[in-house]
Amino acid sequence: MNNHPIGDDELVRQFINGNHKAFEILIERYNRKVFYHIYLMVRDQCLAEDIFQDVCLKVVKTLRLGNYVEEGKFYSWFKCIAHNMTIDYIRKSRFNKHQSTIHGKEEDIDIFDFISDNDSNILDTMITNQIHSDVKLLIEQLPPEQKEILVLRHYKQWSFKEISEEYDISINTALGRMRYALINLRKLIKEYEIDLAHN
Repeated sequence: MNNHPIGDDELVRQFINGNHKAFEILIERYNRKVFYHIYLMVRDQCLAEDIFQDVCLKVVKTLRLGNYVEEGKFYSWFKCIAHNMTIDYIRKSRFNKHQSTIHGKEEDIDIFDFISDNDSNILDTMITNQIHSDVKLLIEQLPPEQKEILVLRHYKQWSFKEISEEYDISINTALGRMRYALINLRKLIKEYEIDLAHN
């Protein structure tokens, strides 16, 4: 009996040939990571769910049209579609919000109102802020005693001596909790494929 899981490309072929169960398996395989990627970008559960559904519809349509060519890289392709569609939503949302504050005739709107000389610097700041926000969300998933130590040490700059006195624990215990907090945080970063590189 062959217990090896069916590969992504084989599932894609089966779906294209009419096996809808194959697509369900693909979605179940990656839905948690892709959904969380969307959620990290929009910070709204309901909105993330809506975007995720639209992403799935886009994936289905693309596969049925025979436009999937990223063989062996279904997850990366799936996540890329999710990322791009979420970015599109954010851009449209910001544009509509900006446009709703504009008064006067449409022909008076100057496209340069939407462009800043410091766009590259703003983008760098946004990326950095996104990374910090992503990490903070992951920290919330740590056990309470590990989260408390990490927050006090890295965000409030407490010494391990101060931490040990605050919680009435030994410095070695504080160091141990910090160590496990960092180990678990690295696991979460890897699990959710958070990119900490800022190029």
